[in-house]
Amino acid sequence: MADEQVQKTAQESATPEVVVNVTTTHDVLPQPADEENENETETEDQPLKPNSTGEPITVTTLGDNIPESAASFKEETTKVADLPDPQRKALQDLKQLLKEALHNHEFSTSLPPEPQAHASQDANSTTAPAPAPAPAPAPTEPENPEPETTRAQEQQKAPEQAHAQPEAAEPVLEDKAATPATPDDDGAKTVEAIQETIVAVSSSSVPQEQPTQPIEPEEENNKPTLSPPEADTKEYKEEEEEEEEPRPPEEVSIWGIPLLVDERSDVVLLKFLRARDFKVKDAFFMLKNTVLWRKQFGIDELADEEFGSDLEKVVFMHGLDKEGHPVCYNVYGQFQNKELYQNTFSDEEKRQKFLRWRIQFLERSIRKLDFTPGGISTIVQVNDLKNSPGPGKWELRQATKQALQLLQDNYPEFVAKQVFINVPWWYLAVNRMISPFLTQRTKSKFVFAGPSKSAGTLLRYIAAEQIPIKYGGLSKEGESGTTDAVTEITIRPAAKHTVEFPVTEACLLSWEVRVVGWDVKYGAEFVPSTEESYTVIIQKSRKIGSGEEPVIFNSFKIGEAGKVVLTIDNTTSKKKRLLYRLKTKPCSD
Repeated sequence: MADEQVQKTAQESATPEVVVNVTTTHDVLPQPADEENENETETEDQPLKPNSTGEPITVTTLGDNIPESAASFKEETTKVADLPDPQRKALQDLKQLLKEALHNHEFSTSLPPEPQAHASQDANSTTAPAPAPAPAPAPTEPENPEPETTRAQEQQKAPEQAHAQPEAAEPVLEDKAATPATPDDDGAKTVEAIQETIVAVSSSSVPQEQPTQPIEPEEENNKPTLSPPEADTKEYKEEEEEEEEPRPPEEVSIWGIPLLVDERSDVVLLKFLRARDFKVKDAFFMLKNTVLWRKQFGIDELADEEFGSDLEKVVFMHGLDKEGHPVCYNVYGQFQNKELYQNTFSDEEKRQKFLRWRIQFLERSIRKLDFTPGGISTIVQVNDLKNSPGPGKWELRQATKQALQLLQDNYPEFVAKQVFINVPWWYLAVNRMISPFLTQRTKSKFVFAGPSKSAGTLLRYIAAEQIPIKYGGLSKEGESGTTDAVTEITIRPAAKHTVEFPVTEACLLSWEVRVVGWDVKYGAEFVPSTEESYTVIIQKSRKIGSGEEPVIFNSFKIGEAGKVVLTIDNTTSKKKRLLYRLKTKPCSD
């Protein structure tokens, strides 16, 4: 039983490391398929490990059998008025802590390594903090112990002894200096002992009746003063206070948002609160660390650095989802290019350059978000795992881990949804192993799709005109934002569907057609309105395979009224998704 308990404890202690890595990856920067704990990574040559319950894992093949993700994540409100009372109070408490920190200029100093309270030193100690020593042995009594007296009694007796026996002042100094320090004496006690000694000597040096006698001007000049009179001390302190003008509060900005200046600051603070489950002190500590890290990392200078264009196809922004979130694509298969891989990860200097590039890219993306309450202040991540480098790419793993650590600590709550496409079977196996340890909130952000379902999955969340052609949409490379709307139609199995474009005047008609997965017959023709005219075959009906060009671009110059008819014949047993859009351009000929 003891061995089983130890083994269970070891498994439980190892689990959080995996959960943290994956969770933070999905929240800020999706890790490549191999970015898992080394002991938890599965490959095709290794048998799958049992899950936490000890039962073997059943892994299905990719395609239509990928399990559905948890209930879709719904973003929390960023409007203070809509927050529950406890969350609103937490926000106000955080703002108060932040106000005090700005007033005290705490963002110009460094932080302790951990938010938890550690064993502190004596408040009276004047020495620098040092590591806690080992417990000292119990002090032994000296060979010639002196009678024990309290400090108060010593202070009370010292003036009396000095008045009765003035020559006793010198022995007092000798006794204090000769007394050896015990192991328990610290800096504070040493200072107090010295102060007591000075008080005793000072008292014995001045006759008791002297302060009551008037002091002549000549005597006042020659009088050895040990401390200023009370009135002079008060005046001296007042002069010091007048000289020190109060400093204005610090001005701190993050992601271009000045803190505590307007309502956008509330949106920023809510991100840190949600990242720490509305624990105010933890959220404040995270925010403070983030501000200091940004100074140390040189975020302001980073914005102007040039890193070249080699990585533009690895991570890029393209279009918006159906709710208006910017979409970021992470294409890990690009690192199969050996030259790009070597130029990016071959040594520590290059890995640091990659890290700074990734942070710069994220900073530029965040600066385009809307931090007003109710605005879009999060991003949708699309992670393409096709041809993703395997576990053997150690350099990529190291660089990604470094990025994850920075992003999880300094960029909280910036991901609205994580969509994984072209997911290999072994990635799903690893995900199933860690899934029981993820929170429902985290799992609700995840969507997984195999190669055959990737385009359809993206179309659930992103409009076709906003999806790049390579991922199943109609958005050309470089297109983003405002594009012509695309019509989507589902064609049933073994069914034929026609699309008609009526035309009433001479024009140039252009259209784009795509069937996700194709394997259907496609044809196009122009049918004039007058019976005497002949039908014109624009595209002879032919079967288009899944490996052919994903989008068909056609145009036809029309000189009379009529209609263009597109025919799609789905002879398969699966339903198909048809996407199309058209443009007309008047022509005078």
